[in-house]
Amino acid sequence: MDSQTSQASQPSPSPQSPHTFQVDLRGLVDLLSHHLYSSPKVYLRELLQNAVDAVTARRADEPDAPARVRLYAERGALRVEDTGVGLTEADVHSLLATIGRSSKRAEGLEEARSDFLGQFGIGLLACFVVAERIRVVSRSARTPGAPPVEWTASDDGSYTVRTLPDAERPEPGTTVHLVARAGAGEWLAPGRVAALARDFGSLLPYDVRVGDEAVTDLPAPWDRPYPGPSARRVALARHCRDLFGFTPLDTIDLSVPLAGIRGVAYVLPSAVSPAQRAGHRVHLKGMLLTERAEQLLPDWAFFVRCVLDTDSLRPTASREALYEDETLAGVREALGERIRAWMTGLAAGDPERLAAFLAVHHLGVKSLARHDREMLRTMLPWLPFETTDGRISLEEFAQRHPVVHFTRTVEEYRQVAPIASAQGIGVINGGYTYDSELVEALPSVRPGTVVAELDAETVTAHLDAVDPAEELALSGFLAAARARLDPLGCDVVLRAFHPLSLPALHLDDRDARHEQARADAEAQADDLWAGILGSLRGSAPRARLVLNHLNPLVRRISALPDPELIGTAAESLYGQALLMAQRPLRPADSALLNRAFIGLLEWATHSEDGRA
Repeated sequence: MDSQTSQASQPSPSPQSPHTFQVDLRGLVDLLSHHLYSSPKVYLRELLQNAVDAVTARRADEPDAPARVRLYAERGALRVEDTGVGLTEADVHSLLATIGRSSKRAEGLEEARSDFLGQFGIGLLACFVVAERIRVVSRSARTPGAPPVEWTASDDGSYTVRTLPDAERPEPGTTVHLVARAGAGEWLAPGRVAALARDFGSLLPYDVRVGDEAVTDLPAPWDRPYPGPSARRVALARHCRDLFGFTPLDTIDLSVPLAGIRGVAYVLPSAVSPAQRAGHRVHLKGMLLTERAEQLLPDWAFFVRCVLDTDSLRPTASREALYEDETLAGVREALGERIRAWMTGLAAGDPERLAAFLAVHHLGVKSLARHDREMLRTMLPWLPFETTDGRISLEEFAQRHPVVHFTRTVEEYRQVAPIASAQGIGVINGGYTYDSELVEALPSVRPGTVVAELDAETVTAHLDAVDPAEELALSGFLAAARARLDPLGCDVVLRAFHPLSLPALHLDDRDARHEQARADAEAQADDLWAGILGSLRGSAPRARLVLNHLNPLVRRISALPDPELIGTAAESLYGQALLMAQRPLRPADSALLNRAFIGLLEWATHSEDGRA
């Protein structure tokens, strides 16, 4: 009770008045203008954006209003004029002087916001990258009686506003004046301004000029009429060469009307790594947004470069990338469908062009086929694989062999390919990117196909056994060879197989290699780790050296009377089999090869001395 009384007697906290954030305007301007954007060149894009948006806003009220943007560059200064909606003095204070507030979000324009390029209210600050001062002279088209107004801002965050006589700006619109800051004069040079304006604004829907030179070049190359498909292909190839610097292998139309997308994808003429993300050019309502849009296409479509115009995708605040949202995800899927349909169309109607494409970009198609069974079914007759029958498709290979054997690594394939081919066993090299996954998926699109991974046991089982009596007679030879190779974790077996020229075959599998790696680590570890690694000892079959009883050299070695010489010869055959399989050599293997080579030289020279 006393505690409750004590709490009740305490005065309630008095309400505190809210505080306002204190903003360092110079620091904020520096942050936005120098660190939000990747290059000073974006200042011109932002000026064009503001001018185009102003024209769009005026035309919403006056459909017949003039739509002109003019840029004049001379002696380190730039002037940008537009015939847009203009600003009143109140608009200047509300919009130009408030960071983050955009006229495109002003009352009455929210519904029409999608018609505008800029939506963040920070674009004009990009001009501070190249200029210490921005001067804007504007006259409102919506308030005809309002006088012209001048807004002058400095990069320290200060600004002044004053009204001007009507004669200073008799017609509605806006003019932006910039004077280059020290060291930034090159960005306002006439040639640089013209080049940037063409790059950013070539697809803008209004009359944009630098001086008297037209910037816009409409309609876009992919929308222009051409005499025929061949002429269109040539024109687009020229466009690709001018834009990206290469002549495309082919072109793919990327029309997605529901998403407001028109453009083209250019197929690269040479192979690229799947890890290399291509940068695509994206225009937003005619204005170049970015040259490095990496998330525009599915990951598997790394073999094309795109250029397109859209009115549905959202830019990030810097307007140099696309905002990752559901719309972008839907567009990515739709564009992937267009590329997929192009490949399917080639398979159905133009096999020569498809073969030329797959000769360069089969890796990208295989990446797609891993997850798209329909694409795998379509491409079965065309996708090339390395096999013991040559470089052929899975469809052709499956027709030749009742069981489709494959290896998971290139090393395993190199071990078994020569002997498997001689024994009539068809094997696919599944060691390359995506190949083993596609081989395993084969039964899902080709019912009845039997797929099996080829291992050392399977290969050995296909080799002819030696007559028991002959093998018993060679037991001493085999015992000496096994004793020499046992420390290397390798068994020795005798078989008869073709080709006769192959004296020995080294066979192992992944389990055997893992066990060998564990044993090597155990041998080099201290007592604690050796005990831990020893507890992990597996029961996997060991690697094996299969000696060819039909080979003349093996027969001569098996007849040697000296066990030491037999061991040296076995080491030589083991090393030669590793080299033939192009296997990476462990330190122990390298030491063995060196020891065997020296041993054979000593034996040869001692024999010569004895005969002398």
